[in-house]
Amino acid sequence: MTTAASIDLSLMAHLLRRAGFGSDRAELERYAARKYEDVVDDLLNPEKFAEPEDEILTRYYPHLQANKDNPAIWNGRWFYRMINTDRPLEEKMTLFWHSVFATGWTKSEHTPTMVDHIQMLRTNGMANFRTLLLGISRDPAMIFWLDNNENHGSAINENYGREILELFSMGIGNYTEDDIKSAARAFTGWTYETPVALYPFGHFDVNYRFRADDHDDGEKTFLGHTGNLDGSDIIDIIAKQEATARFIGRHLYNFFVADEAQVPAWSIEPPADPGAIDELAKAWKDSDADIKVVLRTLFNSEWFKTARFKHVKSPTEFVAGVLKLSGEYGEPAPDLHKLEETIVAMGQKLMDPPSVEGWHTGKEWIDGGTLTERVNYAIDTLNNPSKPGVKAIIDRIRAGGNLTSPEQLVGQILDLVGPLEVEAGTRETLVAHAKTEGALDWSSDRATEKSSTRVVQMLTLVVSAREFQFA
Repeated sequence: MTTAASIDLSLMAHLLRRAGFGSDRAELERYAARKYEDVVDDLLNPEKFAEPEDEILTRYYPHLQANKDNPAIWNGRWFYRMINTDRPLEEKMTLFWHSVFATGWTKSEHTPTMVDHIQMLRTNGMANFRTLLLGISRDPAMIFWLDNNENHGSAINENYGREILELFSMGIGNYTEDDIKSAARAFTGWTYETPVALYPFGHFDVNYRFRADDHDDGEKTFLGHTGNLDGSDIIDIIAKQEATARFIGRHLYNFFVADEAQVPAWSIEPPADPGAIDELAKAWKDSDADIKVVLRTLFNSEWFKTARFKHVKSPTEFVAGVLKLSGEYGEPAPDLHKLEETIVAMGQKLMDPPSVEGWHTGKEWIDGGTLTERVNYAIDTLNNPSKPGVKAIIDRIRAGGNLTSPEQLVGQILDLVGPLEVEAGTRETLVAHAKTEGALDWSSDRATEKSSTRVVQMLTLVVSAREFQFA
């Protein structure tokens, strides 16, 4: 029988998977004890809660204070924040914008600028879109990634002018080649101070620099606006466009609600839910491009609340979610940096997307090799009854009484890792396996040890199921 309490718990779990990286049961129950709208408000206002502290991490990784030139350590730090933060949407929005404004380490091989780039996304992720786009345009990692340091008043480079329209704001078909040229001219002189070499001198910050002597001060026409436009003017005009509201709205829908077609197809492939995009675009227009207002509209909508398990978890989401279940890394550990190689094997490397287009999402995350990596990782991580999260699951099932039927065991595991909705065939297969050894028995120490092993075994079977790949 489905109760109001179970519905509320399921809805809250859905919110925490999408607006964060999932939760263990105790955390989920703390959230579910509150009104849904109040939780949304807290998620949207992370400043209410303390930031995760890096001080203790530096005992394991001095690089976090001194030389930043090790991406794996910084990605380990990012996972630590995802798992432990009281500001989960802040980290989720950082990941979201990283996939939209895809900027990578491979070209520059300069980790400090990438670390600062990710922090810029974190700081501005829920600000007005103008603030975020201005931050991106002045970001040294992005400037180098898209060659704006080679965009001169006397000889423009159109790379950034093109991508700020095609991939970062409006999408193909909503501007002309002349608009691209005008945007490029407006961003001439937006560059950075060349940094001191990392070795042997250590780390020095790379700072944005505007060179007035390299800027094109001539008259420009952009999207019907004519004048002595600079980059800030271009950003303001972009933010007011209906096409921008819909393009970013579709990105938000694809990331937070349900998997869409890949971005290159959006100019010919209509949205899966046009009404949802209409609502997001209206919120954008009414708030003058305030991302927080748009997100509030999204999370409080019925189409979000009912869109459960329609989003294939990215490798980052998958690994962070499994770690939330296992209870690991509640405290720092010296192997956090190994999480980078874990997600690389699944097809994603944070701070180093494959191109300016970012990662392809949805079912394209999954093939025979990456699925095997995912399943093996989940099994290896959760196949240990002494881990805090696994032990908590065992204790909850044991608290139900001396005997636990096979049907109860399957139902409780599905409930405690989600609640996770599975197809009838999946449930039947799990129950059939549980029946091979009958009911769990918690009446003696020896029986409890055997039953605990069976709980762990069923847990690993559940996280191996197809349905566990979805959020």
